[in-house]
Amino acid sequence: MCGIVGYIGTRKVVPILMEGLKRLEYRGYDSAGVVYFHDNKLIKHRAQGKLGNLERIIEDVLGVESHVGLGHTRWATHGAPTTENAHPHGDCNDDLVIVHNGIIENYQTLRSDLKKRGHIFRSETDTEVLAHLIEDHLDKDLVAAVRKALKKVKGSYAVGVLWKGQPDIIVAARNHSPLVIGIGNGDGTFLASDVPALLPYTRKVIFLEDKEIAVLSAEKWEVKNLDSGRKIKKQVQTITWDAGMAEKTGFKHFMLKEIYEQPQALLNTLRGRIDPQNGRIELPEIGLSEKYIKTLERIVLVACGTSWHAALVAKYWLEEWVGIPVEVDIGSEFRYRTLLLNNKVLTLSISQSGETADTLAGIKLASQLGSKVITICNVVGSTMTRQADATLYTHAGPEIGVASTKAFTSQLAALFLFASYLAQVRKTLPSNKIKQLGQAIIGLPTLLEENLPDLQKKIKAVAELFYDSRNFLFVGRGLNYPIALEGALKLKEISYIHAEGYAAGELKHGPIALIDKDMPILGLVPKDKVYEKSISNIEEIKARQGQLILIGSKGDRHLKKITEHVLYMPKAPSMMPELNPILFTIPAQLLAYEIATMRGCDVDQPRNLAKSVTVE
Repeated sequence: MCGIVGYIGTRKVVPILMEGLKRLEYRGYDSAGVVYFHDNKLIKHRAQGKLGNLERIIEDVLGVESHVGLGHTRWATHGAPTTENAHPHGDCNDDLVIVHNGIIENYQTLRSDLKKRGHIFRSETDTEVLAHLIEDHLDKDLVAAVRKALKKVKGSYAVGVLWKGQPDIIVAARNHSPLVIGIGNGDGTFLASDVPALLPYTRKVIFLEDKEIAVLSAEKWEVKNLDSGRKIKKQVQTITWDAGMAEKTGFKHFMLKEIYEQPQALLNTLRGRIDPQNGRIELPEIGLSEKYIKTLERIVLVACGTSWHAALVAKYWLEEWVGIPVEVDIGSEFRYRTLLLNNKVLTLSISQSGETADTLAGIKLASQLGSKVITICNVVGSTMTRQADATLYTHAGPEIGVASTKAFTSQLAALFLFASYLAQVRKTLPSNKIKQLGQAIIGLPTLLEENLPDLQKKIKAVAELFYDSRNFLFVGRGLNYPIALEGALKLKEISYIHAEGYAAGELKHGPIALIDKDMPILGLVPKDKVYEKSISNIEEIKARQGQLILIGSKGDRHLKKITEHVLYMPKAPSMMPELNPILFTIPAQLLAYEIATMRGCDVDQPRNLAKSVTVE
């Protein structure tokens, strides 16, 4: 989950490293560091905590005449988030330095062996083992030493290496952790964990695959197979995002900006996939024949965190519209049970980044068992999109805030399309119903855009009453149960309030014991087919003096009789309750945001978290 950035070329390197780290800080912010060549020496600067601490340390060297270097922002795994454990890490004499993302699983064994041979360690990290291991194999060829060292390593890694003996190259390699090469416009070559770090300088990129090693110089780049050393021909891809898409553009936080970007993100995901006249869904990119779709016996959805909540919503859509059994698995549990998969089971993975380690491992196993794999993803060229048989991109644009917002609603839109498409092919819904669904979701972005500013004002007034709460419950039924889970996750992620989401009918089976006059409960109660059941559950809460906040459909006057804290959402286009999960997500996001800002929390970079979970 750590962030890596590197550059070799004609520009001054330190400003490039710092700009890249700013754009990668969402990947980890426990510590940060840079290293660069100057006067034939490797100069390191490291700092504990967020990137601002490093900026203060190096403000006097931003103009130094150095044109090659590496930077790193850390999400701590092995070793506390201290300056000593911050990257870059060096060998015994600091003649060789390394930055690393991933986990070296056999580092204790390697460390013990290296210590016996006289190597001196200065940190608690698994990463430092790599520096000494490369040193142990180093003669005159850095590439050969890196290859030999990595053959002894078990685990995941994305690494960048500099050596005093060959100051005109950067060596990089990956295995189960993302790494991207940026091709400059005649001014050098770039390296990063993720695309946003490269956007100010280039949109031409090369995605490294597992067990590939790259040699970067100011004028050229080369990629080889890590094991055989055979040169590999790589395809240069052009990224359609621009640097401005990753800026706050006047918003106080990235999260708020991304909440307001949801109407456009939804449009981008829907565009070209629905005929606005007849509502017909077109998804040629998933590459599934009609014959295959009609013979499918089961669908398995695999995801983590927020993406898992999107999968839970999709289960309702798929089973109701397509009439096919659907399983929803948490990625971190999926491959550790007996999987009953074959060529009649479709596996669908969901990930914003396309680099989620648990989900990646799961779909790899699914493929081995004969299941066809499709992924829903936001990042073009990411590892998951390359491992899957086909990809349904969400086109949400870069999401920088750690707490996912527009990526989640875009995933819901893509899953909505996917479920509708399968119903269309299998003819499990009448054509007029599919037309209604398609036309309804096309109208949703405009509805959201018109109502967002007023909704935020109303949410802020509610947040002022409850921002100092220690606990929170979210409840919903049917399609809105996963949104209760998502709302609770958002609140705990960025405000550090203990929050739980429940299916409203489950309260009486235990959680209702938590309810008293000090417990705020947010209830999702749209006018849908389980409305009366939801109201019954809400009345049970009221009878026990719970502090109710209700989010309901516009015009529902009954809610005001239950509590004064009611937020009304506009009715979904064409009165389609199937769209409520997307619609009712927005107030939950805004409530979490407003409460977190009132509590003085770091909304975009909440403690202990990182945007992309690339370690297991």
